[in-house]
Amino acid sequence: VQLVEFGGGSVQTGGSLRLSCAGSGVTFSTYVMGWFLQAPEKEREFVAVIHPFGDATVHADSVKGRFTISKDNAENTLYLQMNNLKPEDTAVYYCAAAAVGSGLSQDEYDYWGQGIQVTVSS
Repeated sequence: VQLVEFGGGSVQTGGSLRLSCAGSGVTFSTYVMGWFLQAPEKEREFVAVIHPFGDATVHADSVKGRFTISKDNAENTLYLQMNNLKPEDTAVYYCAAAAVGSGLSQDEYDYWGQGIQVTVSS
């Protein structure tokens, strides 16, 4: 199984980025897929999750209304559209896949990408 994130980089406050996560060895249509972030010297934290079989989503309060998780099952790709970015969004972002669970806790996830840096300057 391999998950690879794309699309990170540096933007100014108020800008947008779209992260992508391409997967192999795992079928996104049947897995719980999530995004997490880890800011410097902080614990990894939940950003958003999308469930299989109906594509229900949950977003953390800190990103609600600004970030949107989605996926393309045919392409086996997960996305995170990030709008109105703030300096506090600066972090390494990870995609992850879980066979079962709510997807809200990192402990539920079976597979992780290597992470990608997002930097938001003021």
